[in-house]
Amino acid sequence: MSDTSAAGVPTCYRHTDRETWIRCQRCERPICPDCMRDAAVGFQCPSCVSEGAKQTRTGRTPYGGQRSANPALTSIVLIVSNVAVWLAIPATGWRSSDLIRTPALTPLGTCESDRGGYYPNLTSVTDCQFYAQTDGHWVPGVADGAVWQLITSAFTHVDIWHIGFNMLALWVPGPQLELAIGRARFPALYFLSALAGSTMVYWLASETGATLGASGAVFGLMGALLVIAFKVGGDIRNILTWIGINAVITIVGSSFISRQAHWAACSAGWRSRPCSPTPPRTNRTQVRVLGLAGLTAVLAVLIVLRTAALA
Repeated sequence: MSDTSAAGVPTCYRHTDRETWIRCQRCERPICPDCMRDAAVGFQCPSCVSEGAKQTRTGRTPYGGQRSANPALTSIVLIVSNVAVWLAIPATGWRSSDLIRTPALTPLGTCESDRGGYYPNLTSVTDCQFYAQTDGHWVPGVADGAVWQLITSAFTHVDIWHIGFNMLALWVPGPQLELAIGRARFPALYFLSALAGSTMVYWLASETGATLGASGAVFGLMGALLVIAFKVGGDIRNILTWIGINAVITIVGSSFISRQAHWAACSAGWRSRPCSPTPPRTNRTQVRVLGLAGLTAVLAVLIVLRTAALA
């Protein structure tokens, strides 16, 4: 059909009997008043509006994740989970509670004394059974097969100041980060950061020491949020302040705070570009999934190598 009448006046491409001087801002075809649709600038035709709607990723965050109706929900669930475990610890014996021994990250198992404390020189189940006899029992470590400790240690706290500060630090970046990357990717980043911190502890911390706390996972969230702030040109002063406070606490408390977990998790959050910053324009979902899978695979290999070295 022709878009121009015999007199040379343009006609609507959808209603050829109607003359018009108005054109679609997108395809520049002439449209009559009945076909005009409001756009950000000028008007568009129904076809362009429909095509634009198909191309719009409704319900998605700026980084492609599923938008959360309540971006604070996941942070609340994580905080409640941590607090619930912490409340159960004093209810079952406090520092002698099995809820500390079993989930805390210990590279090698420990020979725990039934009277409190443990035998530092007994580093195998055989030695524990032989030398400690009826006074001791063996609590397995990661190298013994207690791989769950790499994650459960991130939900375990003993001191009130420890859980209090970690939960406050989780609440500060948590909702902002979930709003940016989506509900599914936020916990994925949280657990990946926790795993990265635990992996570094597994390699560098004392073989018989126990490590626990959510600070590694929280550092990972801060690292990811810092990347996003850089990407969008946002104000990074608040997040740098929190990272600085945590860094000072880590350095000052180096005798009882795991530096390895903090820096490794922060690096994992920073490097988890498939979870936060924009990947290539094509195949974004595949790139994100492959990136996260690749980082997880690297951590898995490191865990296997360390286990073999401790065997």
